[in-house]
Amino acid sequence: MTMLVTGATGTIGRHVIDQLVQRGASVRALVRDPARADFPAGVDVVKGDLMDPDSLRGAFAGTSALFLLNAVTPDEFTQALIALNLAREAGIEHVVYLSVLHSDRYLNVPHFAGKFGVERMLEQMGFSATILRPAYFMNNELTIRDTVLACGVYPMPIGARGLAMVDPRDIGEIAAIELLRRANADGPQAIERINLVGPDTLTGTDAAAIWSAVLGRPIAYAGDDTAGFEQNLRNVMPGWMAYDMRLMAERFLSDGMLPEAGDVARLTTMLGRPLRNYRDYVAAIATQTTPAI
Repeated sequence: MTMLVTGATGTIGRHVIDQLVQRGASVRALVRDPARADFPAGVDVVKGDLMDPDSLRGAFAGTSALFLLNAVTPDEFTQALIALNLAREAGIEHVVYLSVLHSDRYLNVPHFAGKFGVERMLEQMGFSATILRPAYFMNNELTIRDTVLACGVYPMPIGARGLAMVDPRDIGEIAAIELLRRANADGPQAIERINLVGPDTLTGTDAAAIWSAVLGRPIAYAGDDTAGFEQNLRNVMPGWMAYDMRLMAERFLSDGMLPEAGDVARLTTMLGRPLRNYRDYVAAIATQTTPAI
């Protein structure tokens, strides 16, 4: 019973693989560059690309379940549909798909709308699937850590509604639990959606206060300037992606990313432990030269 993990060399994919290996699963990792594949012993590494049907056919052969993660790219939706069609062709029934919280509400945000489209295709194609809907990833803070440390400001325009920030390690563990549950079930099961959230819902001011407490010096919240946020992002990513991120930030300001009743309790029960919190994550990355989280 082999599980195929896409996005295997990324932060979430690596955690999924580690959790599956710890649970004794047979794991296959789909990677573009096998030279970057530093996985635990026993992981079957296959070279492939979600836009290369022939490589996917080879990767899907003999697998029983699929963890599908699509990065934010211009062809994200196409990648997912090619993967799902070929998975069905290969006889794979069980899929765990990494979507995003409020994919059905932030429909003006390109990568949210794309992920909601994939959710609809999972339903229409009849997969036995778990759709994971994570809130804001805590590891996004790695991208702004140096700015916080050097400038004394928290620059992410996340607003005053609040985000239920989630640790990537918790995402990976829940994904592994669901992959194994699906693969070991007697026959197909109904599609299920799980909101992946953290234990705290934090505003921009809250996040800055936590950084202040961890560092022992004042860190200010830079405010809700999404236009400036977009312009800063254009220094490190393509214009289309920077605009996508701006649209997402604007929905943070208007809607937030709030957990539903029972989300935290459900995840705590699934993990058998408390969810990892933002303060501990910040404390870990604030002093690391090369963060391992």
